[in-house]
Amino acid sequence: MKPSKSRKFYITTTLPYVNAAPHLGHALEFVQADIIARYHRDVLGEEIFFNTGTDEHGLKIYQKALENKKDPQAYVDEYAEKFKEFCKALNVDYTAFIRTTDSHHIKAAQEFWRRCYDNGDIEKRLYRTKYCVGCELEKTDSELVNGKCPLHPVLEIEMHEEENYFFKFSNYREKLLKLYENPQFVIPESRLNEIRSFVSAGPKDFSISRLKSKMPWGIPVPGDDTQVMYVWFDALINYISTLGWPENNEKFEEFWGTDENPNAVQIAGKDNLRQQSAMWQAMLMSAGLPNSKNILIHGFITGGGGLKMSKTLGNVVDPMEVVREFGTDALRYWFAREVPTFEDGDFTIDKFKESYNANLANGLGNLVSRVMKMAVVNGVSIFTGDDFTWAPEFEFSMGQYDLREAVDFIWGEVKYCDDFIQQTEPFRKTKTNPDEARENIKKLLLKLHDIGWMLKPFMPVTSEKILKAVRNSEEIKTPLFPRLK
Repeated sequence: MKPSKSRKFYITTTLPYVNAAPHLGHALEFVQADIIARYHRDVLGEEIFFNTGTDEHGLKIYQKALENKKDPQAYVDEYAEKFKEFCKALNVDYTAFIRTTDSHHIKAAQEFWRRCYDNGDIEKRLYRTKYCVGCELEKTDSELVNGKCPLHPVLEIEMHEEENYFFKFSNYREKLLKLYENPQFVIPESRLNEIRSFVSAGPKDFSISRLKSKMPWGIPVPGDDTQVMYVWFDALINYISTLGWPENNEKFEEFWGTDENPNAVQIAGKDNLRQQSAMWQAMLMSAGLPNSKNILIHGFITGGGGLKMSKTLGNVVDPMEVVREFGTDALRYWFAREVPTFEDGDFTIDKFKESYNANLANGLGNLVSRVMKMAVVNGVSIFTGDDFTWAPEFEFSMGQYDLREAVDFIWGEVKYCDDFIQQTEPFRKTKTNPDEARENIKKLLLKLHDIGWMLKPFMPVTSEKILKAVRNSEEIKTPLFPRLK
């Protein structure tokens, strides 16, 4: 039976910079978040708030706008629309699409600043530091490889020297370490250990503003019109401004949670570990707000052999082209099952096609076609209602946010059905033992219904086709996944 409707659920992606077209890495994160959100809404029956959007301030966005001879606002408007269309193509059903140039977000960011300032955690200093524009982060010598940022080796490290505001990150070492005592705060464990090690070494105060004369594209610092907010400080606040904070405290507490019952789940790439699980959490503490509940960290999408995708290597794959050629659900399946949920995963068209044929065309698609044909020919139907046979293994995997393990369980059910057909041969027994054949077909229909239900978060279009066929006793005339040559 489906669990009764219970609590509210909140999940948010990070906000991608709008300085380039959406890519497979963005698609992975959006789809992972959408799967988790749909599970809580469509399977558990909870009320959800799923947030995504675009990060539209910062030096590299300002530089890109100038390169394209566009006004910064016009530039980010254009890219925000591209990301909305991208989400639509991936069937990402978000609740809110926030932009950091939204007027309410700007006001919320300034109020957040004031609270941290009033708490004594923001002060003005003169500093000189090495800085990676690609990361929008300060860099220490130990973080550089041959003088370059390992994540952006083609960019020169810049030297910044100016008077800016700093956030007293160092004030929160002990409180952060206390937060990390929860083994589920950062998932997977390896990333929790990584951030614990970073904070244990002593977090350094970081700059949270830039001179407006050098970087005019940002949110003005309250009380100082010579400065704009540093991009990370501004963007991170979207996770709560999207809920109407600070005015709508009721909605904020319902979805973000309280100190006693944190509720916010954040999903981010491994290059965002420090910002999401340390910097942002310290900022929340300073502003007197509850911390997140879980930080889910995924890896990167790589080309063949684990190589980073790049135009030079010729291994870049456009997710929109994959969707146009093979369908949205096929790509969502790939992200869920063929990419390790918390680690890097290879993507090549050859591997994609091989998996598509084996698991979608010959696997799920073939099973649905066979079972529905047997059911219709033999007049077998089942009453399903809105319930399915609850599988503890599936529930456990989804509760751990292990999407790959959950999909593996579903395909284990697909294999069970294939084996059951081979062992019982209901298509032969319809003549020799029709009663037993009908019972076997009924069992297969029930299994197929459960498979369709569990696929709701992962492959919503395919799920609906399966459930409609089972409920209405309809034969699948068109293959769910035509075999690729």
